[in-house]
Amino acid sequence: MSATVNNEHALDGGPGPMGITYGKMMMWFFIVSDALTFSGFIASYGFSRFKFIETWPIADEVFTHFPFLHGVNAPMYYVALMTFILIFSSVTMVIAVDAGHKLQKTKVAIYMLLTVVGGFMFLGSQAWEWKNFIKGEYGAVETSGGAILQFVKADKSEKTGYKRVKLEEFAATLSEEREQLTREKGVWFMEEDHALPEYSVNEVMAGFKSHPEILVRTEFITKKKEKTVLSRAESESRLKDAILVVEGASLIRNEYGHKLFANFFFFITGFHGFHVFSGVLLNILVFFNVLLGTYERRKSYEMVEKVGLYWHFVDLVWVFVFTFFYLV
Repeated sequence: MSATVNNEHALDGGPGPMGITYGKMMMWFFIVSDALTFSGFIASYGFSRFKFIETWPIADEVFTHFPFLHGVNAPMYYVALMTFILIFSSVTMVIAVDAGHKLQKTKVAIYMLLTVVGGFMFLGSQAWEWKNFIKGEYGAVETSGGAILQFVKADKSEKTGYKRVKLEEFAATLSEEREQLTREKGVWFMEEDHALPEYSVNEVMAGFKSHPEILVRTEFITKKKEKTVLSRAESESRLKDAILVVEGASLIRNEYGHKLFANFFFFITGFHGFHVFSGVLLNILVFFNVLLGTYERRKSYEMVEKVGLYWHFVDLVWVFVFTFFYLV
């Protein structure tokens, strides 16, 4: 007597426990393991922020840019738009999976394409946000003790009563030679690990002295969740320790405050962005397979459902990143 072989699930990994195919089960295993990885990163961010809570940058003062609205203070608006785009792409993926269950090839292709477009829009938005974060807007100085000092002036229209001032608004122009230090041009411990800023410390100091209305704001946050603004005399005293002009953000230092903020921003959002990029590539592959009729011939669109699980996971992770990194 010959055994009967059932090839119904041959292309999707075969039947597994609890009526779930092995392919879908392996995707769930991957999602759980990846969720633990992201949980570790977010927990590390939380511990670091709690440890340096008095000097941690305020997100509403960092992410204030919006495309084509130069000079307009729009805190968190663009991040909210990015979040909406990614969540909307998750909705289109749900519709594509549902259409796959009904073997509706054209509908699956349309909504898979919309999901891919949403993924690219999110990645482009994240790249634009990175560009503005790296470039900076106002500039600051760093003291010999590693503290970041920003510049403000009184403004009753602002919620805090003070308005940030850009270095270009008051820095003087001095006839001094400035040269990027490298190992070839000096001793090894004098090599600069940053690009030469637009203004030198001497130019900032000279401009500050000629603008008595400008004050220094430290990175320390008060009980009112506002950064500490020093008096004119205190500002002059603190600026005596200035050794470096900081413009924008990098892994080494940033004008917004504690350097760990930039480290976590680049790592966590970059790691998530890598997941989104991987998901977009998978969705493109599945989209072309849909057009070629691969799943139509198999009589199963389970591959669409599996990449859909991954895409929903990526969206869910961003909700947590958005909540803990930008909102809390």
